[in-house]
Amino acid sequence: MEIGTIAMAVTYLIKFNVIPDQRARFLGLLEGVLDAMRSEPMFHEAILHRDPASDCRFMLYETWEDHDDVLNVQLHRPYRRAWHAALPKLLADDRDITVWQALRADRAQRKD
Repeated sequence: MEIGTIAMAVTYLIKFNVIPDQRARFLGLLEGVLDAMRSEPMFHEAILHRDPASDCRFMLYETWEDHDDVLNVQLHRPYRRAWHAALPKLLADDRDITVWQALRADRAQRKD
């Protein structure tokens, strides 16, 4: 097991309740955003989760190097425009967004 301290990166937990007939469009637009942000220098990781009790509830775990960069640069990237514009028509209610800072990370060691 690897145990380490974490730099001052910031993690966003974003929960989405998608309108059932908009699920495919939601995932298609989100896939484009996730693919594009992967190459951003301040990006650490993103993990998309689906609620096992609902095909239309998702949680995105997204970690970036700097909160100010996310607010002032990343949210304004051109590849996010269609995604943000479509959200009101895709979601049954507003996103639930919370901001977190990691204190510790534990990961299984690879046995390569």
